Amino acid sequence: MVGLISNDRLKGFRTSGIWVAGIWAGALLAGLCGQSIEAAEYRLSTIEKASVGTAATIGGKVVPYKEVTLSAQTPGQVLFVGGGEGDSKTQGELLVRIDDDDLQAQRRAALAEFNHAEAIVRNAQVQYNREMWSPSVNNINRSGGMGMPMLFDQMFTRGFGNFMDRNNSSPWVDRYADLSTQYSNLNQAQSRVMSSRAQIDLLDAKIRDALTMAPFDGVIVEKLVEPGDTVQPGQPLIKFAHTKYLRIQAEVPVRLVAGLSVGMIVPAQLDVHAQETKARVARIYPMADSSRHTVTVKFDLPLGVAGGPGMYAEVRIPDLNASDDARIVIPKSAVIWRGSLPGIYVMKDGKPSLRLVRLGAATGDDQISILAGAKVGDQIVLNPPATGAAARRATQ
Repeated sequence: MVGLISNDRLKGFRTSGIWVAGIWAGALLAGLCGQSIEAAEYRLSTIEKASVGTAATIGGKVVPYKEVTLSAQTPGQVLFVGGGEGDSKTQGELLVRIDDDDLQAQRRAALAEFNHAEAIVRNAQVQYNREMWSPSVNNINRSGGMGMPMLFDQMFTRGFGNFMDRNNSSPWVDRYADLSTQYSNLNQAQSRVMSSRAQIDLLDAKIRDALTMAPFDGVIVEKLVEPGDTVQPGQPLIKFAHTKYLRIQAEVPVRLVAGLSVGMIVPAQLDVHAQETKARVARIYPMADSSRHTVTVKFDLPLGVAGGPGMYAEVRIPDLNASDDARIVIPKSAVIWRGSLPGIYVMKDGKPSLRLVRLGAATGDDQISILAGAKVGDQIVLNPPATGAAARRATQ
């Protein structure tokens, strides 16, 4: 560098000799220390093999935490639909209303019948109390007719019959029969009231069924009816889901289910920019599909993960039937991407050299296996240079 600065150029600097000497000293110091500064800016690590378990990748789909299909319970015309796809609703909010005019008319008729039954109960109660305190057997008008014939019958005919022991009836027997009759009439009237009350309760339940409410906080996934449609019992109205929490549902081969347990954390990948995350085993179905020989397994995803229901997703499940394999494992921070190609920087002759590699599966929180492109003993850069001037300087 000293030879490149000529005396002619020094004349044009219009500065003191001390300033020029400082430039020369700085350039010389940079030339002597440039190699050590460049080497000191990288963190290095030696590649080694590690024993990693074999895992299988299983495809699945993202599903809501809860999803229901709300169906019509009563026939009628749809009067109101409280939103469309994607609208959020809180628990108890009205979603669909069906015409219930005929049910309201039936309820009014049942209420009138209930009031009539209560009136009959009151009358039966009065009759029973009268029989209790004023027995009919003592009433001279009990058998009808004029007062004198009734009196003659009580004084002579009944008395003579009792004297001759030809009258098998007794006043106490007649009184008991009269009380039983009035008590039976009272019970029948009370049963009629209960039947009317049950009919009103039944109609109230049908009227409530005409209103479809949100069973929990969630969103409308699919609207299946419009105002004016005529529906029948059992016809789907709305698909409603709780999408704040998401899950992955996968059909896992039976041979892999033994490697799973509820609460276990497994690696997962969503079909959104190949996003990698962790999933927790939430539920393992107790029975396998007899035709496909798979078991349904649901995995909980972290709160706020990108994506939505219906997306494709993958989970990596340990395969206990396969033997462990020793592979080259490096930190994920050592991998650098050039477009769609992964690579690592390997130290060669004291300088980092870019080398393309073939990546395997992630084996830990910050580890990934290398299938090709590196060997045991290579020194790799843990903090590879960024794209641009630093990367060009590293490859020179």
